[in-house]
Amino acid sequence: MARVKGVIGALLPFWEAAHAAELAQIVEAVERALSASEVTVVTGGLGPTADDLTKETVAACFGDELAFDEAEWDKITSYFARTGREATPNNRKQAMVPTKGHKIINNHGTAPGAWFEQDGRCAVLMPGVPHEMKAMWTESVRPLLMERQNCTLHSVTLRVLGGESDIEYKVRDLLENPNPTAAIYCKTGECEIRITARARSDEDGEKMCRAYAKKFYDMLGDAVYDEDVAGLEETVVHTLQEKGLTISTAESCTGGLIAQRLTSVSGSSEVFGYGFVTYWEQAKAKLVGVDPAVIEKYNVVSAPVAAQMALGAAKASGADIAVSVTGVAGPTGGDEVRPVGTVYLGAARDGVAYVKKLFVSRPDRALVRARAAQAALELALRLAQGKVPAGTQALTAAQQSDDEALAALDEVFVR
Repeated sequence: MARVKGVIGALLPFWEAAHAAELAQIVEAVERALSASEVTVVTGGLGPTADDLTKETVAACFGDELAFDEAEWDKITSYFARTGREATPNNRKQAMVPTKGHKIINNHGTAPGAWFEQDGRCAVLMPGVPHEMKAMWTESVRPLLMERQNCTLHSVTLRVLGGESDIEYKVRDLLENPNPTAAIYCKTGECEIRITARARSDEDGEKMCRAYAKKFYDMLGDAVYDEDVAGLEETVVHTLQEKGLTISTAESCTGGLIAQRLTSVSGSSEVFGYGFVTYWEQAKAKLVGVDPAVIEKYNVVSAPVAAQMALGAAKASGADIAVSVTGVAGPTGGDEVRPVGTVYLGAARDGVAYVKKLFVSRPDRALVRARAAQAALELALRLAQGKVPAGTQALTAAQQSDDEALAALDEVFVR
């Protein structure tokens, strides 16, 4: 505590006395981290404002001082000039760098990182802006840390469709291994399983991860849809590219979210030409050929409508595959038969629509829309893989005007 008080005393000129309690918490957190580990990584607080005191705080903990760096200042002023702005005096704060430690170049922003080291312990400071921080870690920090150790870490991330509790229960024994380790992280409609191996070489680490990943594949089957990708949309686009297929969308409650996810993937223009946002009933009829009589009889949120939307989108766009969504996103609306969170999804290929019902029990509009988009992409992936999506009911293009077939389809989901 005496050391903490000394550090606070040195820093008070930078911070009003009213914030001394907050400053004490920061210093104690840094001191605690340094006592517990050889490397402490800190993100954020490298900006130009008066309360951005990460560098000053950590420098004081290491007995270091900061000095003005002309090269960094030139970089900052050039950045502002390129964007038609002028740097203000407080931006000079970002050009202050350690004198005993060293700066870490930021190739993606104005705030350089910093490296402090003393008595075998070091602290690494990176910007809080996510894309700047991730780039600095990959380009500079990780290589520096890897040079200092006598082993390597290799990891692979499995993307798995399904809920966290169900997946965790199936693979729980595999999550207890010391090396490689495996950890599960919940996402919307899926999970990540990150496998990490510590080995003498990257090649050995890769072999260890591959062998351990096989155990997950054996347990989970095709629920594991890919590795080391940003999300399901990336796998869908790449699978369509590999198969030479195209896709279109017909969206109601998701309002273009599926199309947005597909087009966020580089190269998606090869497989996605256009989609339809058909919020109104009239739009469903005009753009993708949904029969108004079917809407009147079965409700706009129904399996027959989802089927006709998918078949109609495929026909209107000429795409090989089309997916559709119609539902009650909430928080208002819905009824006893179709409460908020009820969503019908369709996916069509080769003149057959496969329909599925989704119910999101929490009446959160953003969550309902996100889950619906995820489920639609899963249907698209299975059709692109040449598989019949699990848990779906089929309706052919020839049956979409057949009263008996439509009634039978509706009855499967509403009873």
